[in-house]
Parts: sequence; C-alpha cells; structure tokens
Amino acid sequence: MNLSLYVCRLDNAKDYSTGQRFRFAVVDMDKSKSYPSNFVCMLPTQISGKTRTESIFMQVFGDKSLEQARALLAEGLKTEEDPEVKAEIEKRLKMLEPNPVIQIKCSGCGKLFQPRRVRKHQQNFCEICMKKKFGSRI
Repeated sequence: MNLSLYVCRLDNAKDYSTGQRFRFAVVDMDKSKSYPSNFVCMLPTQISGKTRTESIFMQVFGDKSLEQARALLAEGLKTEEDPEVKAEIEKRLKMLEPNPVIQIKCSGCGKLFQPRRVRKHQQNFCEICMKKKFGSRI
C-alpha cells in the first residue's frame, strides 16, 4: 500500500463552531489517483489504545498505528505548502508525543519522586515523609 494524506478543510461548518477545521483522510495511491475511490480511513486526532472504542484507523493498522500516523504526518509536513495546514500537522505530531514523567523534589528529604494528587492539592512530600509527618491520617 502506498499511503498518503488527503487534507479536507472545513470552513464554518454547521457541526463546528466558527473557524476552520481540518480532517485528514488516509488514502491508498495504489488503488486510484482521485480521492473518493482511494479512501482507506480517517486519521484520528488522538491515537491511543486506552479508548473504549477503537477507531477504524486502529483497526486497520493495529499495533503499528502510532508509527504509521507519525510517518504519514511527517511525509505530509514535507509535501504541504499551506502554512495553516503545516501548523495543524505540527500540532498533531506534537499530540502524538508521549507526555514526559514529571518529578518534583520532596520538601522533607529532598528525594525526587512522581507526585500524585491528594484531594485538591498536589502533595510535596514523598510517601515515606508523608507517613512520618501525617501517620495514619492520610
């Protein structure tokens, strides 16, 4: 399959608020050169296996869907000339990057740890210091 992206621009559509929206269709250039007949599926904005219902893109490409999406977007970034579409492709590429693990320094012992939310406030103490300071109250 010779896959490529086809960009559809929607201006002030009824199902959206005002502004422009972009939809990226994945097309197979081996089938045909014109759009509707070479359609494979739509490229979703978020690709993750954690969603309840898998998108058609995930069903078609399976485990390699994330790599395939990155490759398609990177190729689209090289070939696209419109600055608005390029900005949208860069935004989607950034959304595919995994979030870095955030670590903070414990206020008690100075050890780095990954914070977790406790009620409304973010804790500044590691598990050991929390047990020392608050005991069974947490």
